[in-house]
Parts: sequence; C-alpha cells; structure tokens
Amino acid sequence: MSESNPNEERAARYEAELEALPTRTIDEHRTRSRRSVLTGGAAMAAGFLGWRWIQGQPTDNRIPQVLRASHERNEAIWSSLFRDDHLAPTYPRSESSILRFNGRHGVEDEIDLDNWRLAVANQDGTNLGSHELDDIKALPKYEMTIEHKCVEGWSQITTWAGARFSDFAEQYSDQLDRKYVGMVTPDRNYYVGVDMATMLHPQTLLAYEMLGEPLDQRRGAPLRLATPLKYGIKQIKRIGVMTFTDELPDDYWYERGYDYYSGL
Repeated sequence: MSESNPNEERAARYEAELEALPTRTIDEHRTRSRRSVLTGGAAMAAGFLGWRWIQGQPTDNRIPQVLRASHERNEAIWSSLFRDDHLAPTYPRSESSILRFNGRHGVEDEIDLDNWRLAVANQDGTNLGSHELDDIKALPKYEMTIEHKCVEGWSQITTWAGARFSDFAEQYSDQLDRKYVGMVTPDRNYYVGVDMATMLHPQTLLAYEMLGEPLDQRRGAPLRLATPLKYGIKQIKRIGVMTFTDELPDDYWYERGYDYYSGL
C-alpha cells in the first residue's frame, strides 16, 4: 500500500473548502458595490452638512455653542464623580524624569526670584496676604511621583515636592467655602481657574522642587501648581497672584476652546 502524500491531502482539503464557500454572481457584486458607494456618499454628505451646521452655530469662547455644551456635560459628569478621598496612582521615584519643557505662556522672560512674592486676594480684589518662598517652605513638605498628562496626548512620570495647598490655605480658612481659586502669572500672560475641591485634595501641591532640585524658571520657578488630577494646562507655572472666588475665574485655554474642568 502506497503512503499518502501530505501535500496532496492538504490540496484536496483546500479544494473542498473553496467549493463550500458561498459564491455571488457578477450582478450581485455590482448591486453590492453600488449600494456601498451610495451609503458612503450619503454618510459623507451627512457629515459635511452636520459640520456646516455646527460651524453656523453661535460661538461661546471661540467654539460653537453645541460643542461648548458638550464640554459642560462632560464637566458635570466628571465633577460629580470626584472624590476627595480618592488618590491618583503614584510611582517609584526611580521611574521619574525631568518634565519636558512645554509652553512658554507666563514664563517667557526670567524674573528676579529674590523679589518674587505670592499675592493672595479676595474675590473683590482685597489683598489678603503676601508670601515669600520661605513662607511656603516653612509648611510641611510633601513629595509625590505622579504621571503628568498633557492635552496634546503625551504623559510623563515625574517627582514633585512642595507644600500641600490645603496646608497653605489653612491661614485663609474663612475663604475655603469659595468655589474656585484663580491663579495668574506675574506678567498676567497666563491664568487658570481651578475648583476648590481639587485645590484642597491632598495631591495638589504648591511645588518648588522637581526630582529633589529647585524648579528652573522655564518649569515654573519659584512656585507652581502640581497635581495628577488635572491636565497640564491647569498646572500653572510661576504663580504670582492667587484669588479665592465664587465667580468663574478667567482661564487661558478655556477662552481658546478647551473645557474648563480639564479633569482626569
């Protein structure tokens, strides 16, 4: 008896599988092709008309109101899920690196760090206090290694150190029922508003060190905001003025189409 040939068996099996496959006539293929073209064309037309409709809507801070409304719905969802006892992930210090420099708004020019002061104001503009960096350093120091996330799509693990905002704010306890904290750079070229719940979270720092070294001026010296709860656009560098307020503070990127909450 002759031995079976594996190649012949494989070829026969493939032939049987091909014969079992469903077949379509040329007319059926033509019908399906025409249907696909019509469906694709209708989808493209609907997308184009929908985009034209969106672009024709009244604007709200440089974007159509319908998109702004979507931002606000997202903000309402994420803010309702916020828990002040929930901590963002932390990492071993060995995994951290110096944060890439990204964005010059508010730190275009160097300043005299010795003359820097942090001014604190009430929502009516009344001055509440002025602080040197040594005032911040006198508070308990905390270090955290967290993931810094950018709205541009990149992220990086880095190590911050500084004072918790909640510790700093204890001296302004009569202001902590306010809804927001507004922060502005000394040159007024960059400004953010952050909800009070995020500011009082234990992982929100007034940071003055990165990887154990003082911040350089491009990365926010002498004092910046650092938190894993917000995208980088909210983590203002070189804070000059801080305001406790119930009114929505001005926000640089909100005025340019981004959502206000910017939560993670």
